[in-house]
This record gives sequence, C-alpha cells and structure tokens, in this order.
Amino acid sequence: MIMVRAIVRPEKVDDVMAELMYAGFPAVTKIDVFGRGKQRGIRAGSVSYDELPKVLLLTVIDDKDKEFVIDTIMKTARTGEKGNFGDGKIFISPVEEAYTISTGSAVL
Repeated sequence: MIMVRAIVRPEKVDDVMAELMYAGFPAVTKIDVFGRGKQRGIRAGSVSYDELPKVLLLTVIDDKDKEFVIDTIMKTARTGEKGNFGDGKIFISPVEEAYTISTGSAVL
C-alpha cells in the first residue's frame, strides 16, 4: 500500500475528489493548509501574500493503482493546458501497516 498526499488549489478540490470517486477511490481525507512554493507567495499591488491557501488530500491505495491515481490527480488539478505555478504537488510514501479503529483489524 502507498499513501498519496496531494496539495491542490482550493478551487480544484471538488473536481479532484469527484474524479477519484468516479474512478473507484472514494476514501479521501481533506485538510485545509497554507503554504508557499518556489514562487514565495504572490504580490497584488502593494500587498504581499506570503502563504497561500491550499488543500491537502490524503488517500491510501494499492501499489498497482499508483500511476492511475497520480495521473487522475494531475490531470484534474492542473490549471490550463500546461499548468501554472501553484497548481500543487503530489507526494508518495509507503504504508507499512494500517488498522481500522472500530474493529482493531489490520487493513490489507
């Protein structure tokens, strides 16, 4: 199993979650976050925004589904045909163990 962590623009979250649901990946945790990338925030006139709102989506999937889920998120979260600064990032981590709290059973 792997954990996919995707940081996306707030206006793209509903589209990404709908595409994942449609593709058979309904289990997603959504967290509002703030941060900045290489662009170091944005400036609008005399006002500088050092940290921008984003949304962190977390899901755990089978290894075999990795490329499909990454492609789905990238295609849906990208703004414009070629994308833009601030569209987000995707991080992949191995999951060694997972348990369901209500039953205490291991998730396979």
